[in-house]
Amino acid sequence: MSYNSSEMKKILFIFSTTDGHTHKITQSVAAGFADECDTTLKKVDDTTVEDLNLHHHIVIGASIRYGNHQPKLMRFIKDNRDVLVSKNAAFFSVNAVARKTEKNRPNTNPYVQKFIKKTGWSPKEVDVFAGVIDYPKYHFIDKHMIKFIMWITGGPTDTNGTFEFTDWQRVKEFTKKLKASFSKE
Repeated sequence: MSYNSSEMKKILFIFSTTDGHTHKITQSVAAGFADECDTTLKKVDDTTVEDLNLHHHIVIGASIRYGNHQPKLMRFIKDNRDVLVSKNAAFFSVNAVARKTEKNRPNTNPYVQKFIKKTGWSPKEVDVFAGVIDYPKYHFIDKHMIKFIMWITGGPTDTNGTFEFTDWQRVKEFTKKLKASFSKE
């Protein structure tokens, strides 16, 4: 898609979320562009190839549950890989593993590395953010499965608590990095 410099850039923010935290992070990144770009937020399920083609840039945020990104996100990437490659697109993953310093960068986070390998898509900008463990929100099985995983990995196990690990300053830094990358085009 070509556009003239006086036209406001259009950025599509797509999110795949399980409990809503990835949506919250996506909203924060999009808010950083609101004054200078035409921004649209959409769930991955509601996004069409036409949506992709109507926007200059695309940012995709995706959550992890039980070690995997949602199947619908993976299908979306597979089905639209060529369009994503043709755009100045970005990706971020949200997962509890990223709460650990040694796993909170794209090149050290196993889920980001698995995503890139599995999809064959290497976005121009990639990041990873620690998510939230919100025990009161979970159903019985999820609550106890996640508690078990947290116990194994040294995370919080108090099922009455909500534990947010997101470094919001890192989210702001990612937004600034995207702005710089997107302004080059």
